Amino acid sequence: QVQLVESGGGLMQAGDSLRLSCAASGGTFNIHYIHWFRRPPGKEREFVARIGWSGGSTYYADSVKGRFTISRDNAKNTVYLQMNSLKPEDTAVYYCAAGVFISPDYWGQGTQVTVSS
Repeated sequence: QVQLVESGGGLMQAGDSLRLSCAASGGTFNIHYIHWFRRPPGKEREFVARIGWSGGSTYYADSVKGRFTISRDNAKNTVYLQMNSLKPEDTAVYYCAAGVFISPDYWGQGTQVTVSS
């Protein structure tokens, strides 16, 4: 079974930068896509970004495009989310997810990112 552990969240100010990490373990050989989702307070979970594990193709939500960058280190089984120019509306619990196809099959516990104005 695949396990995902997020780290790197914290309390930031608007305009700051932060990098989140997602470490994958277990039987990851069937995983083709790694995603970041987030759940703002009082709102539903929403898509942030995804990356193809082998090919490295990326896709971003319009709300973060140009500010966030998803990347991966295949040797470390780790995916990163570099967040620049943070806004208060980026405040959320950020979740790493993985799946054989686009739809995620595995989820991490989440890491809190809080951005103050």
